[in-house]
Amino acid sequence: MEHSWKNVPKLGFGLMRLPMLGDKVDIEQFKAMADRFLEAGFTYFDTAYGYINGQSEAAFKEAVIDRHPRDSFTIATKLPAWAGPKTAEEAKQMFWTSLERTGAGYFDFYLLHNVSDERKKVFDAYGIWDFVQERKKEGLIRHAGFSFHDTADVLDKVLTEHPEVDFIQLQINYADWDDNSVQSRLCWETARKHGKPVVIMEPVKGGTLANLPPEVQKPFRDGGLEPVEAALRFAASLDGIITVLSGMSTLEQMEQNLKFMKPFRPLDDRERGLIGKALEALKARPGIPCTACRYCEKGCPQDIAIHQVFAARNTELVYGDPKGAKMAYRLALMQGGRPSGCVGCGQCERTCPQKIRIIDELKNAVMDYED
Repeated sequence: MEHSWKNVPKLGFGLMRLPMLGDKVDIEQFKAMADRFLEAGFTYFDTAYGYINGQSEAAFKEAVIDRHPRDSFTIATKLPAWAGPKTAEEAKQMFWTSLERTGAGYFDFYLLHNVSDERKKVFDAYGIWDFVQERKKEGLIRHAGFSFHDTADVLDKVLTEHPEVDFIQLQINYADWDDNSVQSRLCWETARKHGKPVVIMEPVKGGTLANLPPEVQKPFRDGGLEPVEAALRFAASLDGIITVLSGMSTLEQMEQNLKFMKPFRPLDDRERGLIGKALEALKARPGIPCTACRYCEKGCPQDIAIHQVFAARNTELVYGDPKGAKMAYRLALMQGGRPSGCVGCGQCERTCPQKIRIIDELKNAVMDYED
């Protein structure tokens, strides 16, 4: 199975952060970016049913499907069964809607979107795993997989239950490589154990690794390695990789990514050393010392996703990215109760091995990130 991925170019175009004109996709700039991407020999586009409120799939049709031969590119999209459907029929209709929006005829890569221990229950209940395999037999899907946001033990469980999947999509970057919450390395090792090739998402951690604090950038500057280049090439240097997605928003970002990835050159030992020094500088920055053990969450009467709130907070405290922190905070709100609803019972602080002043930190997050 893995041999079939060997010739896929190592850079993929993620269509979640397309250029915008107000609340609409800037289709002319997107066309220019797509044309340049294809001209450079890259082929993999990644979208999803819900990206930009459905505009991403439709924009892809206008910019690529309607203007380029179907065999000149590959398209991946995703089905979020947990995002609104009340019945299995409504969830399955998402596939047909995506097929109509894109006009692709078939999907080269089709994913169950954002599988986690909790959200997997929806895909199971609606029979989406079997539905996707049926579409694959019909030729409407060439390769079936899922994107994943959870721990390595959950990934191992999912892959054991569903050996039929062809590939998986994981959040991998050097900052999250040994992170207790994201578990990039452990998830990658789990994929390798099951023999599943990987599409990498968030190699630049939502842009955070492109705009690092000065003291973290210093090893890269001194060593002649640009931060974005370090992030992309770290991800693409791993074994068993199909491609590395980059959510480019401007033609300038496109040209920068192409410069770093064509031709692709794996990191050497000196460059890995520069990343190690940058990580040391990151760890020295003051942040919330949360290890994502989640002991604090088990008895929370408001069901607050405390570890994710703290990860959002650290996006600003450690990486100096307040905009990214606010976005991460909004995602944390989707996973549990609002921190503003904290009743101050203190059970979380009594169980925290790191002795974090959780109640105060939640108040700080509310003050900085809630509208």
